[in-house]
Amino acid sequence: MAISVIKADGTKGSNVNLPETIFGIEPNEAVVHQSVVRTLNNRRQGNSSTLGRTDVSGGGIKPWRQKGTGRARAGSIRSPLWPGGGTVFGPHPKSYHMNMPKKQRRLAIKSVLSGLAKEDRIRIVENLELPDHKTKNFAALLGKLELTGKKVLFLDEGQNPNSRMASRNIPGVKVTRARLANVKEILAAEYLVITLSGLKEIEEVFA
Repeated sequence: MAISVIKADGTKGSNVNLPETIFGIEPNEAVVHQSVVRTLNNRRQGNSSTLGRTDVSGGGIKPWRQKGTGRARAGSIRSPLWPGGGTVFGPHPKSYHMNMPKKQRRLAIKSVLSGLAKEDRIRIVENLELPDHKTKNFAALLGKLELTGKKVLFLDEGQNPNSRMASRNIPGVKVTRARLANVKEILAAEYLVITLSGLKEIEEVFA
């Protein structure tokens, strides 16, 4: 699959071939869904906790005698039926961590990349080099790519502090390393912009 490389001035340059093994496979929706669920689950802290009737302080004495008062029987003021009592079947700390085989994780990434390629939502640029970290420079780059106001994920290789800082104040725009992108981030983007160095890194990791 050939796609034009966009230069720094916004003009189109020579074509580059997107590997069919990464950008041309049949998407596997089941694996993509499993990858998104795994990402969301692994972000959960799992530290929600509640107190049962044995954990709440107080209630060591029977509130009133068993018979003769006309009231219902009660053994403790910390019963779940009473205000301030323990919680029944409440949440407790647990781990939500999910594992996923490496082959499935890579298949999920290749599936979403192939889906974007089929919908013509991938752009290739020469680089993301900016003279400084001012937001107006990155906004100008978005204008040249005709992606102003869109949700865009930029995939680059290595550290790029100027682009990362310049994009932080633009809603819906994110710059990350190509090898660190996850399925959820890619799915949330309307367009995917990959640098030539980022494309090379994708080929090295996912081919």
